[in-house]
Amino acid sequence: MNDAVPTLPNFRSDNVAPVSPEILRAIAEANRGPAAAYGDDDYSRLLNARFSELFETAVTVFPVSTGTAANALSLASCARPYGAIYCHEEAHIHTAEGGATEAFTGGAKLVAMSGRNFRIEPSSLREALGRAAWGVRNRSQPDAVSITQASEYGTIYPLAEIAEIGAIAHDRNLSLHMDGARFANALARLGCSPADMTWRAGVDILSFGATKNGAMSADAIVVFDQDLVESLSYRLRRAGQTSSKMRFASAQLLAYVEDRLYLRLAAKANAVAARLGAGLAALPDVQLIAPVEANLVFINLPALAINRLAASGLQFARRDQDVIRFVARFDSTEQEADEVIALVHRAIAGG
Repeated sequence: MNDAVPTLPNFRSDNVAPVSPEILRAIAEANRGPAAAYGDDDYSRLLNARFSELFETAVTVFPVSTGTAANALSLASCARPYGAIYCHEEAHIHTAEGGATEAFTGGAKLVAMSGRNFRIEPSSLREALGRAAWGVRNRSQPDAVSITQASEYGTIYPLAEIAEIGAIAHDRNLSLHMDGARFANALARLGCSPADMTWRAGVDILSFGATKNGAMSADAIVVFDQDLVESLSYRLRRAGQTSSKMRFASAQLLAYVEDRLYLRLAAKANAVAARLGAGLAALPDVQLIAPVEANLVFINLPALAINRLAASGLQFARRDQDVIRFVARFDSTEQEADEVIALVHRAIAGG
C-alpha cells in the first residue's frame, strides 16, 4: 500500500470551507416533516423579529442563495436603469460578478473609484458627486453608493468613515449599500454592534454574508430603509431568489446569529490571518499589499517563489504575476498558518 500524500493547507478561499457543525444541526432540525413553502414556514417568520433584535431596529430580511444575488438585487432596488452606482474600483460588484448589478438594474452604470487601502475615500466621493452631471439626460444619474465591509483586500472601514460616506450619500438623496460578504469578520475586528456598523452610520440596505463563514448557500438581504422592501420583494421573485424550501436557509441564518456564533467563527478566521500575515511580513522578499484587518492576507512575492509555491501543492489564489492571496477560514488553524509561513520561506530560499 502506498503511503498517503500529506495534505497541504488550503488558503485559497473561505468558500472552500465546510459547513459549521452548528449550522448542520440547524438544517437537520428543520428537516422534520412538511412545512409551508416560499417563506411561510415558522423559521422564516422568525427572521424579521430575530434580525430586528440583532440590529436594534425594525428590518426586513430576505434569504438569498448567493452573495452576487444579494448585491445585484439590493442595488436594483436602489438604482434606476439610467442611474449610477459609485463603488471602489476593486469592489466585487465591479470585478467579479459578471455584470450582475448592471443586468438586474436594467443598465445602471458602475462608477469605479480609487481609494487608499481599497476603500472609497469620503473626500473623493464628495468630489465625484460634485462633478456629476445632475439632470443632464445624456449622463447616468447618481442613485447609490456601495461599500464593501470588509473590502476585497480585507481592509475595514472605520465607523466614522462609514458615517461620513452615509452623510454624503444622503445629502444627495442617494442610497448607501453595504456588501457584507465578510460582515462578521469586519464586525469581529471592530468590536462594535451590528447597528453601529450599518443603519446608525447611514446604511440603507445590507448584503449579509453567511456562506463564507460557516453556512451552506445561505446569505441574506437586510433592509433598513423600508421604502425599498416592496420593490425588492418583486425583484427577488422575478430573479428566482424566492426559495420554495426557504425554511432551510432561514434555519441557517437563525442559527448563524444565535449565541454570537457568526462572531466566534469570524474571530477564529481573523486570528489565523493575523498570525499568517505577521509571519509572512517578517520574511525576506515579502511585502504585505494591505493591512491584515480581517481574514485575508495579500502579499507581493517574486514570481519564481510563487511558482515554487504552486508546484508544492499549497492552495492559494494568484491575483497578479507577483501578488497572491491567502484566505483564512473559520476552521483554519494556527498550525496551518505556521506551515504556510514555512513553505513561503522555503520557496523564497529556492527549496
